[in-house]
Amino acid sequence: MKKPVNKPHFADIARTLTEGIATGKYPIGSVLPGELELCAQFNTSRHTIRAALNELQQLGLVSRKKNAGTRVESAEPRNEFRPSLGSLEDLVQFGATNVRVVQSVREIAVSGHLAKTLGFPNGSRWLAVSSLRVDRSNQRPVGWTDVYIDPEYAEIGEMVRNEPDTLISALIERRYGRRVAEIRQVVQAIAISDPIAKALQVTPGMPGLQILRRYLDAAGQVFEVSLTVHPADRFALSMQLKRSAG
Repeated sequence: MKKPVNKPHFADIARTLTEGIATGKYPIGSVLPGELELCAQFNTSRHTIRAALNELQQLGLVSRKKNAGTRVESAEPRNEFRPSLGSLEDLVQFGATNVRVVQSVREIAVSGHLAKTLGFPNGSRWLAVSSLRVDRSNQRPVGWTDVYIDPEYAEIGEMVRNEPDTLISALIERRYGRRVAEIRQVVQAIAISDPIAKALQVTPGMPGLQILRRYLDAAGQVFEVSLTVHPADRFALSMQLKRSAG
């Protein structure tokens, strides 16, 4: 029996096309091969190709117009990543595009300002996972994240190292069956502190975005909290507001 062929991930296809643009294989002003041609080239679905092309568009490398194809606009990606982050699926895509590089996994007691920020009881113990998020296309750090989860999920520590493309909340769901029903998010402008600035390769004190996310299950209980810092020149948070009916 033949082994099934692993289909390429859209991020891998995006990286290959990005390299082709950077090396001049696809010069500025040229049009990339069509979707069907790319499907045959990478042996994958049209859905995956469209996701890869959308990634190139998000990076500012190409423009896409109906019946006009995908035109190369730049040989270098923009500095910032602009996700909509309007759903859990958007976070999953962000996780696939920006790989997690774990810096430490440890159990800590939170207290003082940190406990107040996270909304945890003073002195409560949590498993803390500290990671850099690194852009797959250029290996540039785009964010620092500290994730706090219940210490009873200690096995997650090894899993986050072995599966850098998978959200920690997804690992918890798969291993323990606890599913995210809602994410509450607070965004705040900050000055990036010394240790995090060094990891992100920026000047201490430069402007940044701090995003606090609380992950709730169907019963409304918080089982994970993440605190992420992004340099202002590498990340922007966009959202869409619609007038309600009536």
